Amino acid sequence: MNAVSLGAFGGPDALVFGERPDPAAPPGWVVVELRAAALNWHDVLVRNGQYDVALPRIPGADGAGVRGDTGEAVVIAPSLHWGADDRFPAPDFEILGDHTDGTYAELVAVPEGNVLAMPAGWSWAEAAALPLAGVTAYRALFTRGSLQAGETVLVLGAGSGVSTMAVALAALAGARVLVTSSSAGKIDRARELGADGGVLYSDADWVAQARELAGERGVDLVIDSVGATWPDGLATLNPGGRLVAFGATAGDVAAVPVRPFYFGQHTILGTTMGSPRDFAALLDLVGRHPSWRPVVHDVRPLARAAEAHAELERREHFGKLVLSI
Repeated sequence: MNAVSLGAFGGPDALVFGERPDPAAPPGWVVVELRAAALNWHDVLVRNGQYDVALPRIPGADGAGVRGDTGEAVVIAPSLHWGADDRFPAPDFEILGDHTDGTYAELVAVPEGNVLAMPAGWSWAEAAALPLAGVTAYRALFTRGSLQAGETVLVLGAGSGVSTMAVALAALAGARVLVTSSSAGKIDRARELGADGGVLYSDADWVAQARELAGERGVDLVIDSVGATWPDGLATLNPGGRLVAFGATAGDVAAVPVRPFYFGQHTILGTTMGSPRDFAALLDLVGRHPSWRPVVHDVRPLARAAEAHAELERREHFGKLVLSI
């Protein structure tokens, strides 16, 4: 088969297109003939060597294609070996493309429980764009964040795959959505997805601006992938509000004032990816809204994966970058 593989850690040019052995499916696994694969920031971290990954490795967590044994159009749930406890993953949990070859290929082998029917009417690129960002956003919003219809959620850093997905899913569920972003253009795009409005996080008073947008009650839930913004995110919350964190793109250290935290009765929750049950619930949510689709920024051939990685690192995109196979 043709695939994009990583033989050494490094920049985008470390990704090499060429022939690789076809995968074998052990008992309980199936082979999927991929039609599209989507990029995630996690793939960049794997490529840079920030995870203990044996090389060579085919990266890629997201994919959609045809199940080899049944011919069914399927989408792949990228969390492997989560386990039976939905509170947290089992010790051998991994993301597809880490220790198991991933979706930057014509074929991929995955556990049978990780393939689910593709949403009706979706393109291959749209289906591939959903899994990792979708299940991460779903778990952050609902499984961990307990978001309810009518509540206000503030999504920090609109434009990334997960935050874009969080805006859309929260709006589908009947929540009021606000965002922060680096540009007015991205805020406008977020409005198109269902956000009520947003503020520029480059403004020194963005917290006050966000609270003003939220109104007297304030923000019920903050979705934070930035990490260093915990103090500001908490400052936007109403009494009893929650902050759900799933990343640290701007640093993994945050100094939180303790007294406002406990007087505000606030909660900080950690999350990552999602269980197969989270993924099934995500598919159920989008299935109730048949006109909705994930935002796909661009689609390139598999052989141009290195070029797509370079664009991903520039952080100029809005929505998902997808590889056609």
